[in-house]
Amino acid sequence: MSAAISDPEVPLVGSQYDLRVGLGEKVSELNTRAAIESGDLGFVHSFVTGSAVDGPGVRIVAWLAGCQFRCVYCHNPDTWKINNGIPVTLSRAVEEIQKYRHSLQTMKGGLTISGGEPLVQRRFVIKVFAATKAKGIHTALDTNGYLGHQLSDEDLASVDLVLLDLKAMTPDLHRRLTGMDNRPIHEFARRLAAMRKPMWVRFVFIPGWTDDLAEVERIAAFAASVGNVERVDVLPFHQLGRFKWERLKMDYQLRDTQPASREAVAEAVARFRSAGLNAV
Repeated sequence: MSAAISDPEVPLVGSQYDLRVGLGEKVSELNTRAAIESGDLGFVHSFVTGSAVDGPGVRIVAWLAGCQFRCVYCHNPDTWKINNGIPVTLSRAVEEIQKYRHSLQTMKGGLTISGGEPLVQRRFVIKVFAATKAKGIHTALDTNGYLGHQLSDEDLASVDLVLLDLKAMTPDLHRRLTGMDNRPIHEFARRLAAMRKPMWVRFVFIPGWTDDLAEVERIAAFAASVGNVERVDVLPFHQLGRFKWERLKMDYQLRDTQPASREAVAEAVARFRSAGLNAV
């Protein structure tokens, strides 16, 4: 692949809420497939510094493009297509992360790779994690877990923490939310538990969809049962990504949905705590 494919002049730093479209269109479909297979080139939507909500400490977060889920509430639908991401060589990605090594260690943070769904580009992810971890930087994978079975135990050795997004427990609700089955996710969670891999659960609280407290309790019961969940983040739904759906001319079912009240979110947090979990 030519050097032009990974243009060092294209800025990586930005917000996941930036609308980014077609940045990887110069890469042919053949080269895109080759990149995914080799892991030597990744497609990055954005690169955020100074995050305090994507794992322990203060972190940098690489948001990758590509996702097989079609969540009705997705805040970043532009990350669904892999060719919307910026093509970045493995060496450039590692070099960028290395710039923050000392500050990350000082602030007890690390690198989080999110998306989209990062495991769509799992070989790139694991290569970045392996290089990062070798430098003493904490690594966290933010994933929906559906492709977790594709990771070997050796791959997972490069991951210090898994942030697992649990959308819903009820199979029908999960399909309506994401278009996908949730059984592979639960199997991956149980595998992580058997490995004693630290895990945080992330749950998006959406009025009219996931705010049924019986559903919240089902998620809490599952999270408590696996035994390796260190923390649960209850994330209130917001409308920061609505403009993307409109700009992309996509049908947004939640266009009129309002964020949940503080009291409703607090009650959801309480249900997780009642199950013995550290929820915030």
